[in-house]
Amino acid sequence: MRRAVVIGAGMGGLALAIRLQSAGIDTTIVESRDKPGGRAYYWERDGFTFDAGPTVITDPDCLQELWSLTGRQMADDVVLEPVSPFYRLHWPDGTTFDYTNDDNVLRAEIERLHPGDWEGYQRFLTYSEGVFREGYEKLGHVAFLDFASMVKAAPALAKYQAWRSVYSVVSSFVKSEKLREALSFHTLLVGGNPMTTSAIYALIHKLERDGGVWFARGGTNRLVAGMVAQFERIGGRLRLGDPVERIETLGDRATGVVTRSGWRAEADMVASNADIMHSYRDLLLDSRSAQRTKARLERKRYSPSLFVVHFGIKGAWPGIPHHMILFGPRYRGLLEDIYDHGVLSEDFSLYLHHPTVTDPSLAPEGHSTFYALAPVPHLGKFPVDWAEIGPILERRILDEVGRRFIPDIHERIVTKFSYAPSDFATDLNAHLGSAFSLEPVLTQSAYFRVHNRDDAIPNLFFVGAGTHPGAGIPGVVGSAKATAALMLESR
Repeated sequence: MRRAVVIGAGMGGLALAIRLQSAGIDTTIVESRDKPGGRAYYWERDGFTFDAGPTVITDPDCLQELWSLTGRQMADDVVLEPVSPFYRLHWPDGTTFDYTNDDNVLRAEIERLHPGDWEGYQRFLTYSEGVFREGYEKLGHVAFLDFASMVKAAPALAKYQAWRSVYSVVSSFVKSEKLREALSFHTLLVGGNPMTTSAIYALIHKLERDGGVWFARGGTNRLVAGMVAQFERIGGRLRLGDPVERIETLGDRATGVVTRSGWRAEADMVASNADIMHSYRDLLLDSRSAQRTKARLERKRYSPSLFVVHFGIKGAWPGIPHHMILFGPRYRGLLEDIYDHGVLSEDFSLYLHHPTVTDPSLAPEGHSTFYALAPVPHLGKFPVDWAEIGPILERRILDEVGRRFIPDIHERIVTKFSYAPSDFATDLNAHLGSAFSLEPVLTQSAYFRVHNRDDAIPNLFFVGAGTHPGAGIPGVVGSAKATAALMLESR
């Protein structure tokens, strides 16, 4: 029986391990933190449950597949609740837009923003269906290991003008600036700038329309727990709280891993769900080929980080939907500050997560759980002391939520804490504190992203946000499918 070690129990690592174990590979996951989940970690404080994220679940079929491998149903371990509207968008002037896949509701919302844009939206939807078919269904679950595979995909990429940005393509279909923002902000959920991310990522719109937007009852952490349950019931092993410190190699082969405690596991195959730079720079320090790769990775563009304020408050808020996007007064300019200039602006846009409107069990009776998330520059562009800056930004974010929705927010807060770029760097070994690994621009996608199998060490593999196809739950689960196929065919 062949043996595999997967480094990291994030969703990509868990999905990969389930596929390997179900195919007869003796698989062990080694996780540095006290709980599985990676970026889908969680905290329990003062009776409140706080998910670190991600909190938007799309394409539930790609998750169900992990249970179907052994003839089981995901519903045995995880209950998914539909979220409607998918998001409510809110602008500083008080304008709102409920984003949904109900065409009657959506048409009324679009025509309220701009009466002539429904026809343009229909054309955009047709475009999104095309890139979904080419970019997700055909290419989203297969590895790009050589340039020939990229050349083969080039005609489809050219047909849908992949060199253009999502915002540019959206703007060619609709005239309302607010609707342009509403149809392009999704790339931020995977670390991409709508102004520069390839138009192929417009496929997210079709993905949501077809599969809906969901939330795991009990929080995203329950999805993680369900994946762990599925992995362990088929014989997989999960080792927590013991960081891998070295991937051992001999010649051009990975031979196993060594952890901080001194525990050692020999393996026929090693896969890393850890941060890609951490993997190459630190875990493969003794490999000359890996250090050459590390030098190339240092020159890549990395996605921004996030500043997240978690807070539990008194009261129930049925008028605040599960997912909200609170746009600031600027769109393009704010994105330039975050992605290009490395500036922490006075203004910001927020993602407001309110899970207790769907699942009240996440807070004590008569209370609510929230988090407010702001994209911020990563540590390479904005190298500040977040212990000093964080409390200032936290106050400003809570003030803004209070100004728009909860006037006495500070008096209602029972518990709160923030998660900053420095925490991403410390807890997750995220290079520059990036929240999404490599920025998803065309020149860092598919073949140009970190390969699912290392070029020089043929039994060393990668899974997660840094590999093809990228970040987000469907992305990392898709990378697990691509990587598992390579591992199962390897010798």
